[in-house]
Amino acid sequence: MNLMLQKKPTNRNPFADLLDIQREMNSLFDVSLHRWGSRDEGLLESAWAPAIDIHDSKDNLVVKAELPGLKKEDIDVSVQNGTLVIKGEKKEETEKREKGVIRTERFYGSFHRAISLPTAVDESKVKAAYKNGVLELTLPKKEEAKPKQIKVNVD
Repeated sequence: MNLMLQKKPTNRNPFADLLDIQREMNSLFDVSLHRWGSRDEGLLESAWAPAIDIHDSKDNLVVKAELPGLKKEDIDVSVQNGTLVIKGEKKEETEKREKGVIRTERFYGSFHRAISLPTAVDESKVKAAYKNGVLELTLPKKEEAKPKQIKVNVD
């Protein structure tokens, strides 16, 4: 076997190579991360995590997490050392019958969200409600974490 070294042309633009690499990378992501099929699934479907909103009021932190299709038995919530953890398991099975073809799909996967709380909360008084796929947590602030009104006297 003869090995021959080829000399690269000296007039080649190095940025052209970078553009080729960028096109290849974009192509890879388009194929693997693109949402395909009638259910809009893609590679990231298994990496699902719930969308979360946090509202900070004078007395409470209110956290809302979107958990569509889950049962309350599939959800686990804990608060410890200033961290709120929401975890659970998503189980879904669909069957579609169309023109003599039956398509059945199953999706299983767990999720885990850990959120550092911006203020100290009373962990023993946390309340949770789950309705229409939305988990709402009310986390009462500890007294020392609540804002205090300070009156300034002017002489």
